[in-house]
Parts: sequence; C-alpha cells; structure tokens
Amino acid sequence: MALQLYVGNKNYSSWSMRPWVLMKQAGIEFEEVMVRFDSFDADSAFKKNLRAVNPVGKVPVLVDNGFAIWDTLAIAEYLAEMFPHHQLWPADPKARARARSVCAEMHSGFSALRNHCPMNIEASLPDVGRLIWRDKADVRADVARLCGLWGDLLATQPGGSLLFGAFTIADAYFAPVCMRINTYELPVPADLAAYVARVTALPGVQAWIEDALAEKDFIDFDEPYRLGR
Repeated sequence: MALQLYVGNKNYSSWSMRPWVLMKQAGIEFEEVMVRFDSFDADSAFKKNLRAVNPVGKVPVLVDNGFAIWDTLAIAEYLAEMFPHHQLWPADPKARARARSVCAEMHSGFSALRNHCPMNIEASLPDVGRLIWRDKADVRADVARLCGLWGDLLATQPGGSLLFGAFTIADAYFAPVCMRINTYELPVPADLAAYVARVTALPGVQAWIEDALAEKDFIDFDEPYRLGR
C-alpha cells in the first residue's frame, strides 16, 4: 500500500500539519512529498506541481496508488476507514459525533485567529500577540470559543488527557492552533495551556516542529510581522 502525502512548508502550512501529524502520531506509514511555497499565483511552481496531482492546486493531498484526496476532513475520514484498528475517531458514537463536530467547526471557523495569527512555528512573537489581543476583538472571541470548546471536552476526561482521552483526529486538527498559541503567547487558562503543552509534546507534533525549524526558509507573504528570519 503506497500512501503519499503532499505538504507545504512545515513552518507555515497549518493545513498540511493536520494529516501529517495524524499519520505520524498514529503510526501510519507514508511517503512525504514536500512542495515548497514560492507563491500562490497560477503560474507558480507550487501551483503547477500541485495541479499535476489535484485540480485545486493546494496542500495537503493524500495519494493512494494514484487516487488523490485533497481536503483535510476527507483525508481524515479516508484514513479512519482505511485503518479502523488505529481508532482515529473515538469509539463511542456520541463522542465520535462530537469529535466530527469540533473538527468541522475548526475546518470552517476561527477565521480571525487564522488571519491575524498565521502559523509560524519558528517565530516567537509575544509582543505581536499582545497587540493583537489588545486590538482584535474578533481574535479574543475566537480564543474564548476555543477555550469553551476545549474546556467542555477536557472536563469529561481524566486529568492529563487529550480532548477525547487518547489521541484522535480532533487533537491533530487543533495542533496548528496550539502552535499559534505558542508563537503569539495568547492568554488561555492554565488547564488549557497544559493541554497545549501536551499536544506540543506529542511525538508526531515534535517531529513536525523539528522539521519546521530545520527549513530555514523565509516566505515573505507568510510573514506579516517580520522583515527577515
């Protein structure tokens, strides 16, 4: 079984991070295909390389023996069906429905947090984070919703657990948010900061971070708060 996962720059590509961490943490073997960002123009090398694999020209893309899946939720569902023994979704039907709901909310929501706090694993931007927190009410609203969502889920689990106890797709989905909280030092309650630390410490997440730090690329259009690395 030959699975390939096409990803963008690990320092910046939050969408790529989700399925990569999911597969790495779950122990699903795959070949990584890195397609580095140059620009997102139609004639860019990035777009040309990706359009040879999928029609939208975006990452991530999972390719299974020539069959391409290019949406992160679709990739997660495909992997859950392909590898049921890994229990990528919670076993309990209600917990599974809740996990799908929070992943869908992450998939389509939290736009202010995404836009104002782009993922940048290598950077440390606490001063920027304080200004964003002061000036952007919509970011504060997104973080408040995030804290409510995480808090409700963690309240049903033993201390030190992930969102549904053991690692699931939901934790992989929120891993890029944890990276944003780390980079911008956004204020969250202590119990949720502990969850961020647990996610950050996962071997699959640590492997992604290590690769991100080794890239040494500086992509100016992904760097709204710095002039250089």
